[in-house]
Amino acid sequence: MQLIKKIFVLPRIFFFLITITIISIIFTNLASNGIEISSIEFIGEATLPKGLIFQNTEVGGLSGITYNSKNNLYYAISDERGQKAATHLFTLKIDLSKGLLEKGGIIPLSVTTLLNENGKIFRPGETDTEGIALTNKATVFVSSEGDAAKLINPFIKEFSLSSGREIARLPIPNKFLPDKTSQQGIRNNLAFESLTITPDNKHLFTATENALIQDGVAAKPNIGSPCRILQYNLLNKQPEKEFLYQTESVTPFLNLIGKFASGLPDLLALDNQGHFLSLERSFTGLGFAISLFQVSLEGGNDIHNIDSLLAVDSKNIKPVKKKLLLDLRKLDVLLDNIEGLTLGPKLPDGQQSLILISDNNFNSLQRTQILAFKIKIENPLIRLLRRLLSNINF
Repeated sequence: MQLIKKIFVLPRIFFFLITITIISIIFTNLASNGIEISSIEFIGEATLPKGLIFQNTEVGGLSGITYNSKNNLYYAISDERGQKAATHLFTLKIDLSKGLLEKGGIIPLSVTTLLNENGKIFRPGETDTEGIALTNKATVFVSSEGDAAKLINPFIKEFSLSSGREIARLPIPNKFLPDKTSQQGIRNNLAFESLTITPDNKHLFTATENALIQDGVAAKPNIGSPCRILQYNLLNKQPEKEFLYQTESVTPFLNLIGKFASGLPDLLALDNQGHFLSLERSFTGLGFAISLFQVSLEGGNDIHNIDSLLAVDSKNIKPVKKKLLLDLRKLDVLLDNIEGLTLGPKLPDGQQSLILISDNNFNSLQRTQILAFKIKIENPLIRLLRRLLSNINF
């Protein structure tokens, strides 16, 4: 009888160990793999009227956007440098209630003037506000590119949404600051355009639009540029890591005017494990080339202790991983100067929305354009189970 009991106990132990092993594998994969976008679908375009004046402020220069899911509102930062109006952001309503974006689906609701730590407006030319990210405290972080030519430093500051007043600033590492010799720091108008905060509100990320002077060349036709992603710890408000992001090389098509610009204007954190959407934008002489990438920090080297990539063998530095999600030139849409992106609300079918916005540069030939997409986000557990099942032969 004792022998029979032992025989029945052994299978239980076996199945218990198998269960523990499977659970261990699942949790290991969940820890190392964040969410992944498995599909993206264009669901509409809307534009604001050219020269639109709202609350005595021209609506334009919208370089970054962030979404408040609690009240279904968006905050868009203008890069107007104080020539037409004081530094400000707009609160917008974007109607996706029908599962798509229709003409007239964008409604400006208010203008918030941003004030410095002393409660005063910023002087003209003092800011070039490009990125914006919402916190869980009714505040936003805003990034400014500064002005390298005038030795005006870039900044990342936190502002109250209710008063617009500056309440905190993040320190910028010296390697990013321009100097009189023009041998280091940001390039003019190619600095902190991007800004995003992880869902747990523990980390903030920004990136240079192009390489620092001491890191390599700015983007040129058929040549990409090595950008730096900068990670902040929001618990102590200190920078802690940096990563190499290499922009794609872009070939101009029929560039009769000879102008070319390309870079990384925005990042969007998808989870707390270092997975992002990135937006790359190029002006090719004949329209814009816009691409969306899925990005992972996994395996990328931390380069915060390297002040100059040109001073080391950068071939040994592993950049972040990138995978092309969508080349927007394949859409049947005349693209404008897309610079910002944010997740929006869940759509009526339960899928996640994504919003892109353009900076019209206050140019009469350009538009403030909003593009909407439906994205399917695959949970890491579902992805793991799908992969396990695909390896099983029935």
